[in-house]
Amino acid sequence: MLKRKNSIKIILLSMILLLIVSLIASKYLSYQKQPAVKEEKKVIQSITTDKASYQPNETIHFTTKLPAKYAGGVLEITYFHLDDVISKQQIKVDKNEIQWTWNPPEKDFKGYLVRVKLETQTDQDQQTIAVDVSSDWSKFPRYGFLSKFEDMTNKDMESVISWLNRYHINGLQFYDWHYKHHQPIKLENNESASHWEDIANRHTSVQTIKTYIDLAHKRNMKTMAYNLLYGAFAKAEKDGVKTEWRLFKDQNKNEHDYHPLPEEWKSDVFLVNPDNSEWQTYMIQQQKKVYESLPFDGWHIDQLGPRGNVYDYNGNLVKLDESFTPFIEHIKRETPDKSIVMNAVSQYGQKQLSDAPVEFLYTEVWDQDKYYSDLKRIIDENNQYSKEKYQTILAAYMNYEFSNQLGEFNTPGILLTNSVIFASGGSHLELGEHMLSKEYFPHENLKLSTALQSKLLNYYDFLVAYENLLRDNLQEVPITIGSSDWAQFSTQPEQGKIWSFAKQKGHKKVIHFINFLDATTLEWRDTNANQAEPKNRKPLTVQIEETKPIKNVWMASPDKQNGVPMALPFTKDQNKVIFTLPSLKYWDMVVIEYKQ
Repeated sequence: MLKRKNSIKIILLSMILLLIVSLIASKYLSYQKQPAVKEEKKVIQSITTDKASYQPNETIHFTTKLPAKYAGGVLEITYFHLDDVISKQQIKVDKNEIQWTWNPPEKDFKGYLVRVKLETQTDQDQQTIAVDVSSDWSKFPRYGFLSKFEDMTNKDMESVISWLNRYHINGLQFYDWHYKHHQPIKLENNESASHWEDIANRHTSVQTIKTYIDLAHKRNMKTMAYNLLYGAFAKAEKDGVKTEWRLFKDQNKNEHDYHPLPEEWKSDVFLVNPDNSEWQTYMIQQQKKVYESLPFDGWHIDQLGPRGNVYDYNGNLVKLDESFTPFIEHIKRETPDKSIVMNAVSQYGQKQLSDAPVEFLYTEVWDQDKYYSDLKRIIDENNQYSKEKYQTILAAYMNYEFSNQLGEFNTPGILLTNSVIFASGGSHLELGEHMLSKEYFPHENLKLSTALQSKLLNYYDFLVAYENLLRDNLQEVPITIGSSDWAQFSTQPEQGKIWSFAKQKGHKKVIHFINFLDATTLEWRDTNANQAEPKNRKPLTVQIEETKPIKNVWMASPDKQNGVPMALPFTKDQNKVIFTLPSLKYWDMVVIEYKQ
């Protein structure tokens, strides 16, 4: 009897267990099917514009793609400037690729967000794209690069430029395109050769360079020819460079100052005195030969940072950083219609460059400035140096050590660093044929995942759409902020806290919230690609000390609703304004507008 009862118990337990397994399997299968359903909901496959930026009064051409089954539907287009709806229009879907045009308001230096919405009985979707209307690229520069110039098909080059255009890159640094540092163009019978080997012995095609320049110009992108200000090869005397122009590490001319390069390359780079007037004349003439052969828009000038004590041929101490601006002024006098950008390695010479005739300030950031707070400090310094005249581009190489092997960029590291740079008012040199991870731009061990490419689109759209609140001469203002919820705030990046700072222009105060609650490091480079993905926190009630009467509060985020602005209900309690952030992933931007 006891055995029979036990048998019945075993059978019942087995049946219960079977039922539980069945339910779990059913839920699992149901869960597995969900993403496919969600994927179908993203019916707007892409939106593009024909240019990276536009002149005032220029017509903007849009193209969007969606599956053919939605023919007969209607696209609702909404044009935003900040949180204001500028206009709306409807476009009938008659094929899978729809094109239309828009003429924005006749105002210069404005950013817009364009929302494209499709709603049918079964599906709905909204996607966005940004538009920059600026007559001068230096007002809101978004700098990219090219680094491979072998023989290429037009189709492949168009693919690269089209990809960069979608991220609104409006200027390109052509890296290591040249023949020699002191002789950028290889001449044959006083004319440009069709091909040459660069310093790393890579094959270079002049036709590829010309085609890239032409394709970039069609997209309203500026093209900049990279070269050192003071570099020459070991045997440059054969090309007219005088030994008397070189720099030395000692006053007795026993040791040349040089930058060592791999043995298999053509030469180390030997430094020339940039303060020497004969060298200046020589190099400017070389650059003029570049412009005669290739229609570059200007010169991207590099340097090598602090060199310690260096001396000219006569044993005089040379202060390199003090030579940069006079040399650039000389270049500008000789080629007044060409642009100049110069790299300030770790801010070396940046204070002097802020008085030079450059397009913007460019800083290559190295490990002495390794924290997120340093990125903002550099941008703030550049604003101060130039009295808000020049914008800042940061060359900041991501996942540096991790890129010694093949792999993918770490999405949280990339997005947190871009959140800090963009919120601080700068832009990030990172996109070319690939994303940068090393100072040698052709290095390409790490790939961009499809998910990261998509998220970066939201970030670059955000940078453009809200450029007037991010980069348009705002002044930093103090802020007292708190919460009755779970969050702690900090005035500098801290692990386990939300970094918040505020800027103001006119009747708008812009408050940035950057999420370091789950950060595993505060080093922006995320060199080993192990920065943690922040949890999507929600909701968060925020209270800020405010004495002025407030008209409205709104927010936007590259992490939410494709950057579309959202009104935030608020209450004013004596000297405080209280509102609730729906969520916080990487970066939220809140705008308080005062009554006028």
